[in-house]
Amino acid sequence: MPRKEQGWVTFQTSQEEQKILEEFCQQSQRTKTEILRELVRGLRKPSPTPSIPTSDKVKEDTYNTELEISSEKKPLKVSSRNILKGVVKRVTTGAVNSEVTLEILHKVELTSIITRVSAEELGLAEGEEAYAVIKSNDIVIARD
Repeated sequence: MPRKEQGWVTFQTSQEEQKILEEFCQQSQRTKTEILRELVRGLRKPSPTPSIPTSDKVKEDTYNTELEISSEKKPLKVSSRNILKGVVKRVTTGAVNSEVTLEILHKVELTSIITRVSAEELGLAEGEEAYAVIKSNDIVIARD
């Protein structure tokens, strides 16, 4: 059941589009909702506008730019099967370790203690998206 502040979006897709989405969900081990939310959130970020080629040199530059953009983000692959996407709520930095709290769902939070260096390398900050990767009794924080 959705929370009151959330709404539903329903749209039609072809069987081929539905198959593409389902295969992507299996490969990335994420739900359709997670994938679609990520796509919608990505609409806020400005994307480069392709130029109209006027010469072979411009065509080559445009092609290289498109290759760089398409290979920019690859799905994270880990052996853990419990991967929960969330938003960083707090990062409490100590001398050696940092305590990182992710809000997974409204009012559902997970906290993990990781090294300070790891938190810095991941660029964990309040409001950033990150993943809780749960394996046995450990919670590992990951980021694209």
